[in-house]
Amino acid sequence: MCFVFKLRLFPCLLFVALMIACSTKKIPADLILRGGKIYTLNDQTPVVEAVAVIADTIAYAGDLAGSKAFEGENTKVFDLGGRTMTPGFIESHGHLMALGHSELELDLDHVKSYEELVDKVKSAVAGARQGEWISGRGWHQDKWSKKPPVLVKGFQTHPLLSAVSPDNPVFLEHASGHAAFVNARAMQIAGIHPLSIEKVSIDAVEGGEVIRDQLGNPTGILIDRAVGLVEHYIPKPSEETDTKALELAIAACLRNGITEFHDAGASRRTIALYEKFKSEGKLATRLYVMLEAQDNKLREWYKRGPEIDSTHRLTIRSIKLHCDGALGTRSAWLLEPYSDRSDFYGMATISMDTVLKTCRDALQFGFQVCSHAIGDRANKEVLDRYEMAFKENPEKAREARFRIEHAQHLHPDDIPRFGRLGVIASMQAIHLSSDRPWAIDRLGKKRMEEGAYCWQSLLRTGAKVINGTDVPVEPINPVACFYSSVTRKTLAGEPEGGYEPKEKMTRQQALRSYTLDAAYGAFEEKVKGSIEPGKLADFTIFSQDIMSVPEKELLKTEVVMTIVGGKVEFEKK
Repeated sequence: MCFVFKLRLFPCLLFVALMIACSTKKIPADLILRGGKIYTLNDQTPVVEAVAVIADTIAYAGDLAGSKAFEGENTKVFDLGGRTMTPGFIESHGHLMALGHSELELDLDHVKSYEELVDKVKSAVAGARQGEWISGRGWHQDKWSKKPPVLVKGFQTHPLLSAVSPDNPVFLEHASGHAAFVNARAMQIAGIHPLSIEKVSIDAVEGGEVIRDQLGNPTGILIDRAVGLVEHYIPKPSEETDTKALELAIAACLRNGITEFHDAGASRRTIALYEKFKSEGKLATRLYVMLEAQDNKLREWYKRGPEIDSTHRLTIRSIKLHCDGALGTRSAWLLEPYSDRSDFYGMATISMDTVLKTCRDALQFGFQVCSHAIGDRANKEVLDRYEMAFKENPEKAREARFRIEHAQHLHPDDIPRFGRLGVIASMQAIHLSSDRPWAIDRLGKKRMEEGAYCWQSLLRTGAKVINGTDVPVEPINPVACFYSSVTRKTLAGEPEGGYEPKEKMTRQQALRSYTLDAAYGAFEEKVKGSIEPGKLADFTIFSQDIMSVPEKELLKTEVVMTIVGGKVEFEKK
């Protein structure tokens, strides 16, 4: 713990040393930014006229006159030109490698029908080698403009897909990441056969489902842990492909003003690649990494302890648990059945005994727990396990900052528990814009109004709500997510007044959720998340004032510059 404390203290000590040096010998700033609206998230000086940066640290934030003292012969002075600067935006929940790989695979995000999806696969097959896997991501059956003629449990079936790719196995991941659509060849490879064939069935997947029709024929839809039945056979990407994917992902972050990314579940192989990029100076976006709880080497991490980077470039100190599925695939775990599938409650994807054990271990060894929970039952069960572990170890629970990732649908009785237990709600406001039009079919009006996407209710309990996009589930664009936070509308601007408008965030709350509170979610609010002397010089610069521009103009906002540690990492040409 002493080592961790020293690492946290290092930026503050560096700043004190700089200020002492400034008092005896003037040290000019490397960079001064001025000429626009600068929102600091510092309650004492919420808006300033100028910011001075020495190395990677903010040396001054105040009026224009005060910044003159920091000008030197080699100081770069950047005129914001009336544009708006905020603390660097933090993506609090995303999947970095999946973001990169999504740019290398079939993009099914915008397909409007099953037929259009099949056409994309057909084109990919024409350019592929025989037997080569065809992979893609992003389809969502509830967002299609027309439904397929044949549906089983709300999903399409594979015959049309299999017809255009008889020899190439096809694996198409659902937009939520909690289902896959595969063709006959892929199922043949994995041993998923019609029940009429005298072969061993492999349907019994705890925490997952192989969807079959009334005759026992597999439809090609695999839910949650059943996805692994086929995914297991897909060749792993080469090191070269992974490297390219990471480069693309970092570039996408910077284009979108993201100065830090909370990676929601990384394997040892992925972490090794992050470490390589850091050593080569290529990790331009800061990373806060969650370890996959399924990693059989987790015990080694417990012995080693968290890796808290003194440069705040790559920190590994949390554990990701996958506790249920998603609303889109009807696999989120509910207390009452789905409104549009009355015999089904969704499912847990991990034993709650495992959740409790992980919580106990994490407290003991100094790790944060971040649990994926979307349905109200999953959230209740996870909160129960958190509370049990906290009561057993109250001293370490004080600063545990355990998180629930998504917290999308809550029972009203569980909302106050977030504030009382100090559990962070890591939510993605953009899911409201994307999902709300069809999510009401899953939950019904009463449940939707009482506990779905309930940002303001959680904030009133004193809980921290932190924001993000769950990229590549949604595009990483923070402007769209900010818009959703404050309007509760679709990106088409519907409905008038927004869905369940009492749960809107204010613009100040939305900005905090992407900056200072997001930094708190990674134990970093002392070194980033606001613009004040002594903190890291991470900034996002927007084309217009997101805090005051009329609502109808908000989505026109663009990121024009991203600065990480005082270095311009992206500038829109």
